Amino acid sequence: MNLFAILSATLFAGIGSVWIAALLMRLGVRDQAAPNELVGGQHLLSFAAGALLATAFMHLLPEAFESDAGIKELFAVLLVGVVFFFLLDKAELWHHGHEHAHEGGHHGHHHAHPDHTESGEPRRSGGWAILTGDSVHCFGDGILIASAFMADTRLGLIAALSVMAHEVPHHMGDLVVLRQTSRNRRAALVKVSLAGAVTMLGGLTGWWLVDRLQDWLPYFLAVASSSFVYVALADLIPQLQRRLTARATAMQVAWLLAGIGMVTLVSSLAH
Repeated sequence: MNLFAILSATLFAGIGSVWIAALLMRLGVRDQAAPNELVGGQHLLSFAAGALLATAFMHLLPEAFESDAGIKELFAVLLVGVVFFFLLDKAELWHHGHEHAHEGGHHGHHHAHPDHTESGEPRRSGGWAILTGDSVHCFGDGILIASAFMADTRLGLIAALSVMAHEVPHHMGDLVVLRQTSRNRRAALVKVSLAGAVTMLGGLTGWWLVDRLQDWLPYFLAVASSSFVYVALADLIPQLQRRLTARATAMQVAWLLAGIGMVTLVSSLAH
């Protein structure tokens, strides 16, 4: 039953986030700041940040601390995890820094605009680099979701929804890049969906690992928390730190609280 739930949730989070991103783009929601829109890219980032922080601090970490694992050891794993994801970002920036000009993600999600020819036309390249980064990150998301499910089904559901929430704005950026490197919009959607499907492979791998390393489950949860905290504080929230009007700032805070509220509501309903 756990395996079926993990595979279903990871497939839902991985591919569902891509399709939601495509739908929002079709409805006119932009990846860039759109303070005057009812729902803009900045609002989605706020919502995702709230969902990730609430999942980490209200669910994953408390679940880890309720185990027999030492509190100091868990905090140490949390710290090491944050540093690890920081270094992972640094490695990705160093590797792709020569071609990445537009910051828009994490763990391989710093979206690149394609190089341009002398005539101003974009070269049809760079798409596979985006898809590779997407696939690696989605694989990691699957492992984190599986770790949460192995601790508690309700926790797994919350983690899957939080992953989906923070992937939506990043997949919007992916689709923008791929549509610049190819005129076929349907092909771009299929490619990003396939990358999102790798989340399920990560879920299967995570289930296999955690099932054989049950004593390490609290530490897996701490690593998952470090990922969520790092993404929210180092990636999403800095994109929201702009000089905005009081109304736009209030909307950011409202969407942040909506993300926290979504996690709280799902938790109470699933409980």
